[in-house]
Amino acid sequence: MWGQATAEPLTLTRALVAQRAALGRLRVFVGIGVAPTLEPAHADGFDFIGYSAAGSHRALAEEGLLDILPVHYSQLPDLMRRRVLPVDVLLLQVSAPDKDGRHSLGYATEYLLAAMATARVVIVEVNADVPWTHGECSLGPRDADLFVKARFAPAQQEVLRTGAVEQAIARHVAGLVEDGATLQMGIGAVPDAVAGALRGHRDLGLHTGAAGDGVAGLALSGVLTNARKTRDQGVSVAGLLLGGAAVREWAHDNRKLCMRGTDYTHHPDVLASIDKLVAINSAIEVDLSGQVNAEVANECYIGAVGGAADFLRGAARSRGGVPIIALPSTTARGRSRIVPALCGPVSTSRSDVGFVVTEHGIADLRGQSLSNRVRRLVEVAAPTYREGLLHEAHYAFRRAGAPLN
Repeated sequence: MWGQATAEPLTLTRALVAQRAALGRLRVFVGIGVAPTLEPAHADGFDFIGYSAAGSHRALAEEGLLDILPVHYSQLPDLMRRRVLPVDVLLLQVSAPDKDGRHSLGYATEYLLAAMATARVVIVEVNADVPWTHGECSLGPRDADLFVKARFAPAQQEVLRTGAVEQAIARHVAGLVEDGATLQMGIGAVPDAVAGALRGHRDLGLHTGAAGDGVAGLALSGVLTNARKTRDQGVSVAGLLLGGAAVREWAHDNRKLCMRGTDYTHHPDVLASIDKLVAINSAIEVDLSGQVNAEVANECYIGAVGGAADFLRGAARSRGGVPIIALPSTTARGRSRIVPALCGPVSTSRSDVGFVVTEHGIADLRGQSLSNRVRRLVEVAAPTYREGLLHEAHYAFRRAGAPLN
């Protein structure tokens, strides 16, 4: 196992790939891919297992080479500690040492803490371009079996482009966010667009699994102060940093950013204790009862169960919390993403979804019956699909034993 996305230790992972024939067959756990390190051809020496097929790891899933672990992101640390998901060798990327000779975990803490505690061997890549981030863990000379010097700059996530649709969604979402709210932002173009739409707000806070360039922009603009948080006041909390120069500039030696493990960022009691927690997550499709598929599109695994359910439930328990699923109403090919029945698994149950937001508006599903949910979701679907969705809804619900009135 190694750190995912921007936390991937490229010197170590590229050496591993190059030497795979001499090492014997290995099982590799993967998360989000940013660098194109792993390719389908590497299945000659590796077996791949992962909780996500996002980013560069989609190619593995498309070739049927990625064995998916369909669990909530919050469950990963416990699976590692109990060795249900055993980590024998952990590859880490860390910052240059500070004056005390200790290294920061830099871009990611998340489930790596559990992996460090259980791995038999820990190999560390020291990269001077990795930001020093403050948090609950740092490494000294005796905390790893081997330290090597990085030969490559850290991986960076490409800048996500947002268009008129994403910006329209963002404006609707921004209208649900009060000043002083604490944000959890998912991954993708829509959450980044939401960050841009929140520039006029005041005293927002952050408690999230992943933070990207959009969040860094909010902080650097003075909007993200954490001044009104009811937990970790004055401090942004995150488990993983995604993005490029903006994230690095914001995160480096920033004592107002605390990197925490998944056991904290996703803990239900922690989330419930944060007033006005706004959970903003995206999806592939939503059916007319409010069920969410965030994993499979066109019969290919491209996403993850992830942490959406954890945060949506946390926001629902939070005093003044707002659980949001935000997505475009259609795919790039023009197909509706509000559907009578999902084409993939149920990643988030309908009972955990509060609001569904598209560029066409906001569907408030809280406390709504199935028939009301249909009407509200149809109203935020693309206009050309609305009549057909209403027609299909009767048949879909009749098959489910819940005919519409």
